[in-house]
Amino acid sequence: MSVDGYLEAFRRQGRIVVVGASLAGLRAAETLRDEGFTGTLTMIGDEPHEPYDRPPLSKQVLLGKVPPDHTDLPRRRPVDAEWRLGVAATGLDLAAKRVQLSDGDSVEYDRLLITTGVRARPWPRELEAELDGVFVLRTRDDARRLHHRLKAGPRGVLVIGAGFTGSEIASACRERGLSVTVAERGAAPLVGALGGVVGEVAAELHRSHGVDLRCGVQVTGLEGDAAGRVRTAHFSDGTAVEAEVVVVALGATRNTEWLADSGLGAGPRGIACDAGCRAFDVRGIVTDDVFVAGDVARSPHPLFGYQFLSLEHWGNAVAQAEIAAHNMVSASADRRPHLWMPSFWSAQFGVNIKSVGVPPMADQIIVTQGSLAEHRFTAAYGHQGRVIAAVTFDQAKWLDFYEGEIERAAPFPPEFPTVDRRPEGMQPVPAGFPDPSLPSHGPTVTLSGHSPTDRRITFTPRRA
Repeated sequence: MSVDGYLEAFRRQGRIVVVGASLAGLRAAETLRDEGFTGTLTMIGDEPHEPYDRPPLSKQVLLGKVPPDHTDLPRRRPVDAEWRLGVAATGLDLAAKRVQLSDGDSVEYDRLLITTGVRARPWPRELEAELDGVFVLRTRDDARRLHHRLKAGPRGVLVIGAGFTGSEIASACRERGLSVTVAERGAAPLVGALGGVVGEVAAELHRSHGVDLRCGVQVTGLEGDAAGRVRTAHFSDGTAVEAEVVVVALGATRNTEWLADSGLGAGPRGIACDAGCRAFDVRGIVTDDVFVAGDVARSPHPLFGYQFLSLEHWGNAVAQAEIAAHNMVSASADRRPHLWMPSFWSAQFGVNIKSVGVPPMADQIIVTQGSLAEHRFTAAYGHQGRVIAAVTFDQAKWLDFYEGEIERAAPFPPEFPTVDRRPEGMQPVPAGFPDPSLPSHGPTVTLSGHSPTDRRITFTPRRA
């Protein structure tokens, strides 16, 4: 059978399995149908819910403005799929093309798309994590439980970690009028994602809105009462705070454990794939029947030195899923690369924070419009003499411009002779990112070098 004949038969009768009933999984399924795939489509998800939107969980849901059950993702079109919900994938047999499930069943595929995303990192001490009043926030059920507890008006809330999720939770708590303490082991909120200069502005936002922000400390223990309810948190500086609710916002863990010993290039930093979303195996060889998209993927990007980027971004999940789905049902000559510009947004303490590019790659930063002191500004990030990213606080109108600057590798610092320049006369300064070898709570982009896998291979010369 010719390549074209095989592809046509696959489009009509093939079996595609999507592991991860997520935003990326749903958009991929819709794209597969749009692209003319009429074969069998199976959607596997470990949660009992059909795909829903996660950004509202730490904002509108916690504020009671949107019920948790009203966060379903809108459907672009019917996907005519078999939904296997509430059942996790537990293993993958690449040779047999089979996914093992937690209920003991298995599903065969011709092509597989992995969109398993990430999960919230729990409090590391299991007995303390099980105390009544200790929460994480990642799923719809997490949001429902936390909203119920916040609605009851706890006397004190402790948020552990001041990345984007932790900061948004703290903002929602203050909007509810709750007493909030935030503990961040870094020098400032958002320091891992946006660096120390912008982190100081974020710290001012926390404190000006009544948050008891404590940076440079770690929570060393959570203490409960006789009934098993959390009551006190102890800090590394010897202090303690009382809290009836503790929200653990220590970042995310990529859902790759089920792929252990599968032969794929998967690990704690995600699943390595090429620009066409095809997964690498552990030898660094690209597969042609396993694809990956969304938060769990890490892929090279030509605008950023072909670094392998893991992006925890809503827009990236959609864009990468659409590319993966297209490539799964297309001939090699018709496949497309995933070249989406990294971007994100966050709303906290009445400020809209938006960014494009990869701030953690930067070594310098400069304020180009507005003022840090007024918490309304645009800042450009530089790496090796070129613009690599930009962040705005309530100045999103500039983002399209900076996206163009990043794409054309514009020189840094940028020169704008006709634009209002930095009222405080700020010049390029170190961006203030923490040592990348140290853990941090808040990066939405993870740089993982040029190797498609973490495995080291030794080549032995063949003997004559």
